Amino acid sequence: MIPVAILAGGLATRLRPITTTIPKALAEVAGHPFIHWQLQDLAVQGAHDVVMLVGYLGEQIEKEIGNGHQYGLNIRYVFDGPTLLGTGGALRQALPLLGDAFFVLYGDSFLQVNYQAVEAAFIKSGQRALMTVLKNGNQWDKSNATFSGGQLIEYNKKSPTPAMTYIDYGLSILTRQALEDWHENGVFDLASLFHYLSVSGQLAGFEVFERFYEIGTPQSLAEANAYFSSKRKP
Repeated sequence: MIPVAILAGGLATRLRPITTTIPKALAEVAGHPFIHWQLQDLAVQGAHDVVMLVGYLGEQIEKEIGNGHQYGLNIRYVFDGPTLLGTGGALRQALPLLGDAFFVLYGDSFLQVNYQAVEAAFIKSGQRALMTVLKNGNQWDKSNATFSGGQLIEYNKKSPTPAMTYIDYGLSILTRQALEDWHENGVFDLASLFHYLSVSGQLAGFEVFERFYEIGTPQSLAEANAYFSSKRKP
C-alpha cells in the first residue's frame, strides 16, 4: 500500500479546554488516545509506512506512539516548526518521505472505507489526485462537492453552492507532481489545490456510503466515543 500521511498539526481550538495541554490526536476516545484507533485500523487495512505531520504539541504524539512498531507500522515524523504551515505546506515539506503518490488522512477522522479499493480506483483513473466523497446533504457538515461518474466536477470548501450534495470524506490520494506544481509556497491549505484540480478535470472521486466519525468538536468527540465504546474493541 502507498504511504499514508496523517495531518495532525492544527491547534484544535474548537476542542478546548481538552486541547489546552494535549494535541487533538491524543484526546481520549473509549479509553484510548484517538490516534490509537486510527493506527490500528491502518495496520488492519494493510498500511506499512505512515508519516505523521505534526505541529502543535506534536512531541507528545511522538512520545505516545513512537516508531509505530507496536502496530506493525513504520511511523516517521515531520514537524511544522515555529510556524504552522497549513495542510498544503505541511505536505509539501514532507514530500521526501512520501514517494510519488500517497494517502492523505486527517488526524481527527476515523473512516469506514477500504483503503486498497480507493488506491485501485486512483490507479485506474490515471488522474493526479483522488478524493473520497459521501452523499451528505448537509447532514454531517456543509456539503462542498459535486460528483458524477467517478469524477469530482467541483470541490469548493470555501464557497460551496446549493447544488453540492457531496462532502469530502476525509481521505484522499495525492501525487507528488500535483503538489510540486502548485503555485503557492509556504503556508497554504489543501482545499485550494483540490478546488483547482477538480475544476481542471484532474480530481477523480470514490464514493463512500458509511458515515465518518471525527473529533473536531465536543459533540463529534462524544459521538466517536459512543461508536468505539459500543462497536469496537482495542
